[in-house]
Amino acid sequence: MPAAGNDAWPAPSGTPAWGVAPPAPEAALRRRGRARSAWQRFLAAVAAFGAFVAKFGALALKIKYLGLVLSMFVSVAAYALLWGWTFAAGFVALMFVHEMGHVVELKRQGVRASLPMFVPFLGAFVSMKEAPRSAYQEALSGLAGPYFGTAASVVAAFWGHATGSGFLTQLAAFGFMLNLFNLLPMLPLDGGRAAAALHPALWLAGLVGLLALTFVAPSPVLLLVLVLGAVELWRRWTRRNSPEARAYNALRAGQRWLVAGLYVGVVAVTLAGFQLTYVARSL
Repeated sequence: MPAAGNDAWPAPSGTPAWGVAPPAPEAALRRRGRARSAWQRFLAAVAAFGAFVAKFGALALKIKYLGLVLSMFVSVAAYALLWGWTFAAGFVALMFVHEMGHVVELKRQGVRASLPMFVPFLGAFVSMKEAPRSAYQEALSGLAGPYFGTAASVVAAFWGHATGSGFLTQLAAFGFMLNLFNLLPMLPLDGGRAAAALHPALWLAGLVGLLALTFVAPSPVLLLVLVLGAVELWRRWTRRNSPEARAYNALRAGQRWLVAGLYVGVVAVTLAGFQLTYVARSL
């Protein structure tokens, strides 16, 4: 038997001795080091922010925008693990502009709404304190987000072109992609809210499109949107003939044409913007 301590039976050729880890490739070690360093920076930032909140909690709770600022900070820190702090901050800023489009339009309609709240890797949302009064209002408030977000991406694209900044160009491409995804005619996405004012059959097209996207590029986020959307579509479909639903979906022809024009217009601009700014990267 082997003696106690670090001694061990000789290992067969190609097999490490007991208690000795096989040598990792140099590239794998570098990747582990970068991942460990990123997590350490993330945890340090969260700890520093937590210490600040703990120290000034009584004052911070009185700040109206605490939830917005905190959720944005956490999202930037989370996305920084993937892209670095600068790109993460730019991406969250584009999402903020998108969400503020919803807030501005809802307030214009007289619908009370919260400030945006960010959820890392899931995006952001705006909570309505009351429901829109018609599918027309819902469509306008839904499309306001992509309009604001696309406008911000256009600004980033022109700025990047004027200065020769690849960073701003890539950021614009991400912004266009984000808004294109949100324009799928599938609830609870913004495009699904526009489709509610046009024709329910568009929801089926959005459902098929999202299923195809989930099959091509599997993602927990896509699966979550698919489940939530399917539940909401079923709820609306089963209640479509109720008096409340009929009144909610009663739109004038001019209103439907306006929503259709706004929807097609923002899809066209966003798709063109993405094609002009996207640059394929080789691994």
